[in-house]
Amino acid sequence: MTTLEASRNTACGILGALSTLTSLSICAQAYPVRPIELIVTTSPGSGGDLVSRTVSEIMRRDKILPQPLVVVNRVGGAGVLGYTYFKTKRGDPYHVMSVTATILSMAYRPDVKIGLENYAPLALMAIDPQTIMVPANSPYKSVKDLVEAARSAPDTLVCATTSVQGTGRLVIFLLEKAVPGAKFRFVNFKGGGEAVTSTAGGHTTFTTENLSEGLGFVESKTLRVLAVAADRRLPQAPDVPTLHELGYPITAGTIRGFTFMAGVPKEAVATMEAALAQVHKTSTWKEIASRNIFQDIFMGSAEFTKYLAVRMKEYSDFYDAIGYAKMKP
Repeated sequence: MTTLEASRNTACGILGALSTLTSLSICAQAYPVRPIELIVTTSPGSGGDLVSRTVSEIMRRDKILPQPLVVVNRVGGAGVLGYTYFKTKRGDPYHVMSVTATILSMAYRPDVKIGLENYAPLALMAIDPQTIMVPANSPYKSVKDLVEAARSAPDTLVCATTSVQGTGRLVIFLLEKAVPGAKFRFVNFKGGGEAVTSTAGGHTTFTTENLSEGLGFVESKTLRVLAVAADRRLPQAPDVPTLHELGYPITAGTIRGFTFMAGVPKEAVATMEAALAQVHKTSTWKEIASRNIFQDIFMGSAEFTKYLAVRMKEYSDFYDAIGYAKMKP
């Protein structure tokens, strides 16, 4: 090879490398180049659906991304249908999932087993805290009254929840763990609205569902809130104590976040994380979070990933204790 040919090949190699880098840069800047499917595993009108549609609308209105997030409800099998579909989207940055604690139960279930390592978490937007609510005319005036009654007469007080493995049921488990001898019964309903309605009507002793679900009953003085399962008092309910304040080390709430499947380009993760952070700063999001009694907390990708790992340990202990792996979904 002559010196001229060698120089020409070297130059071509450099130009090729520069061309590749330029293409990658353009691709990164252009993402997304088509609409993104935003998967929700619960029905229209649910909390996860509301959050997803709010985020989608803010992004469209404020032109945060050049392409829309299209909300698609993939409902069935207590989340299995949506999660098994999402599992096929590894490495695909055009499919995002709305995340609740269901991501943890899916990671635990032996028939599904989509471990947390299969995801690329994007952001936690808020936590919808669980509460302890009783009918306004209930003889139980405090959480202490409730747990002492459950200790003196086990299996007589009935809690309204939404699922055997849900966050509301987790609160019961943690209460029983904190107060040896206390034992509650529970009844599952199709949704939080039905659960709180049951308690408001006096058909169940109390409920551990989200305050947002029972807000109308609380405002009409049909339900009374004994405590909130948060790490600090809610600005929207400053007079309601936390369970921590009352001596019960319990923090539990429905997470509201978003994730990719693993394997997506890091540029796509960064773009979507930044877009969600921008949504979180808008006055529209702040208003929605306040109206729905959310803890308005933002965690980016790295922090949210660590948060899920910590919660997975807590939920696994809970699932082990209730024999969730042996239950038929």
